[in-house]
Amino acid sequence: MAAPPFATAAVIGLGTVGSAFARSLARAGVTVVAVEADAAALAAGRERTEGPLAGEPDARGRLSYTLDLAAAADSELVLEAVPEDHALKADVLRRAHGLCAPQAVFATTTSLSVTRVAAACGRLPRTVGLHPVGHAPEGGAVEVVTTPVTDPSVREAAVALVAALGRTAVPASDRPGFTGGGLLMGYLGGAVAMYERRYASRDAIDAAMTLGCGLPLGPLAHLDLIGLDTARDTLRGLYEQTGQAQFLPPPLLDHMVTAGLLGAKAGRGFYTWPDGPSGAPQKAAAEAAASRPSQPVRPVRRVGVVGSGTMAAGIAEVFARSGFETVLVARTDVRAKAALERVAGSVERGIKRGKISAVDGRAALERLVPADSLEAVADCDLVVEAVAEDLAVKRKIFRGLDAVCRPGAVLTTTTSSLPVVECAAVTSRPEDVLGMHFFNPAPVMRLVEVVGTVLTAEDTLGTVHEVCGRLGKYAVGIDDRAGFIVNALLFPYLNSSVRLLEEHRAAAGDIDAVMTAGCGYPMGPLTLLDTIGLDVSLQIQNSLHASFQEPSLKPARHLEHLVDAGFLGRKNGRGFHTY
Repeated sequence: MAAPPFATAAVIGLGTVGSAFARSLARAGVTVVAVEADAAALAAGRERTEGPLAGEPDARGRLSYTLDLAAAADSELVLEAVPEDHALKADVLRRAHGLCAPQAVFATTTSLSVTRVAAACGRLPRTVGLHPVGHAPEGGAVEVVTTPVTDPSVREAAVALVAALGRTAVPASDRPGFTGGGLLMGYLGGAVAMYERRYASRDAIDAAMTLGCGLPLGPLAHLDLIGLDTARDTLRGLYEQTGQAQFLPPPLLDHMVTAGLLGAKAGRGFYTWPDGPSGAPQKAAAEAAASRPSQPVRPVRRVGVVGSGTMAAGIAEVFARSGFETVLVARTDVRAKAALERVAGSVERGIKRGKISAVDGRAALERLVPADSLEAVADCDLVVEAVAEDLAVKRKIFRGLDAVCRPGAVLTTTTSSLPVVECAAVTSRPEDVLGMHFFNPAPVMRLVEVVGTVLTAEDTLGTVHEVCGRLGKYAVGIDDRAGFIVNALLFPYLNSSVRLLEEHRAAAGDIDAVMTAGCGYPMGPLTLLDTIGLDVSLQIQNSLHASFQEPSLKPARHLEHLVDAGFLGRKNGRGFHTY
């Protein structure tokens, strides 16, 4: 790792971000003077900064602490990390400008306008933004934000510094939210709004996003680590700059901040954090139990899966491997057998990887029967419809199921974005109908969104929850609304990433890098869209927009143009990226 371009630095403000930067600078060999506003803040900041350095005496020896801003006068780098208030940031750096040598570089950690802060402090050409993305500013990605007149040498020094600290530097334009900040905060704010409306429990929201999307943290736990006061102020600043409703802080954040529930740093936010930010959140037993309701169940031994695509085959494999007699129904015998071969190939790969024994694999395939007529599911206890995401097609299937299935059979749809009640309404038994939204690949992903309508019977819901347990899946129970939990939070974030690209605010690789390196997401948003399929993504986005009529949900033009051009992502080799 290269040496940092600065030998000395002053860090002003020792909150979560400032203390993390101070530690990283000291570890990299920089002599750091840390400045705080009062004795109590300095003591807390010192503990926050030095605690993780207990076994690193050299790094601790490079740190000193003071209440006197004049101690920053000889520093080559002055890094401001005070609360997210433009006037405060400008005042701190303006005073530092009067103390420091002309060649000193200033850095602001603001998520607001870097240009505005730099202009107010009087050091516009030598000021740069260093904006950490995610909950862990000590690692991951840092957006390097330049003003229109930032000296190129300052930008180069900032990029070199980020690399010397062991982080990924991502260039960002000085527009509201930069790249990662806007994407992340819009998504997190949406999660708070969903929780505030009591659409889903805290644990259901976080489990849905970790298990359904593979994210390292649920959004509410992520907010606790950022700090609810910091998140609220950041959202407020973004809303004031953009006027976009997605950045309007939900009132719940104000209430929690006023009550002192600031997240992990205060020991309590959405979760309780007995060991602070370095520990794990403690879930309340009552809420955890509420997310797994106890309901009456119907016996399920035989299952039907309608469809022959990737999802249908994966779902059929899950049931067969879990001991259920399973019928896989396709439109033709050829399609049914092809789907069965797809399952056999998946089971064989599982055997080779040691995920399933050869005996269990053969038994699963023996339990799976192909068919080309809905009559084959007549004696099934549970039927899962897994055809194309087209309401007319799904409604036709449900009319057929209503005609052939025995009384009391549970009928489910795997829709990811359409109203479940639309399928229930075409049957004579809407009380037996609900959503059972698996995630791709079904044999691997643990989450199932269980979606009841206003007509769904309690024992229908209870049956599907019990079946999910037998499948080894985590069932999240939610009400019937477009997008459920995962897509309702995921697709506005994905759509915003496309808008960043079409507005030339960032390159595709940088948009993806800031979320993978900054937040630890398994894929960047544009790569994820390519993986889902741009045609499928556009269909879901259109469904969400039709349901909620929010301008931010209108599909980005660039997504529409790519689909029109036939660029559908990984499945045909080209989307936002080329494969």
